Amino acid sequence: MKVLAVIPAYNEEGSIVNVINDLCENAPAVDILVINDGSIDNTATICKENPNCLLIDMPFNVGLAFAVQTGFRYASEHDYDYAFQFDGDGQHRAVYISDMVAESQKGFDIVIGSRFVEEKRPVSLRTFGSMLISATMRLTAGIKIKDPTSGLRLYNKKLLHEYAKNINYEPEPDTLAYLARKGVCIKEIQVTMDEREFGMSYFNAGKTIKYMTKMCFSILFVQWFRKREI
Repeated sequence: MKVLAVIPAYNEEGSIVNVINDLCENAPAVDILVINDGSIDNTATICKENPNCLLIDMPFNVGLAFAVQTGFRYASEHDYDYAFQFDGDGQHRAVYISDMVAESQKGFDIVIGSRFVEEKRPVSLRTFGSMLISATMRLTAGIKIKDPTSGLRLYNKKLLHEYAKNINYEPEPDTLAYLARKGVCIKEIQVTMDEREFGMSYFNAGKTIKYMTKMCFSILFVQWFRKREI
């Protein structure tokens, strides 16, 4: 069984070594692929010098969606059975990878590492937005996802091929809702995530509101016009 961790990384020089070390220690059978998304710091140099990871060095910043798709295309072309989307900022823990693979082997196409399966959401603007997205997903797709914005996700071979070939398959909640309506089996398992140690999160209050509004609108309206060809 071949498993690949796809790590989109933009200016993660402070955390990328710890992320790679965590994967090597707690998921030693997993191959590691860093997608350096046009970083202007030393992320690429650090990864090039690290023998424990592969590197795809994008010529400029292409954004999360295309970076992840690039990793999934690599996984599909190299016949991996599973691939993870795994953050480069140190928030995700490799110790959960084996549990997520085991869950997928029960018949699930996508397994999400969720902070809120067994624990309550904290009160914040982001968690309120997450609740709205969860509600729209349940309304339109009939699926209950408690942590729809989690970036810790496993995809099986069938979904890797699909994500690799479809440019509009962004790794976002609206695509999850769309795929759930089309019969893709999705499961959440409880995980714990760490706080970012270095750098700054992309999301401030304004961007959070914009993102949540975009996702809810897409789930409620846009996704009905998509067609699944595979």
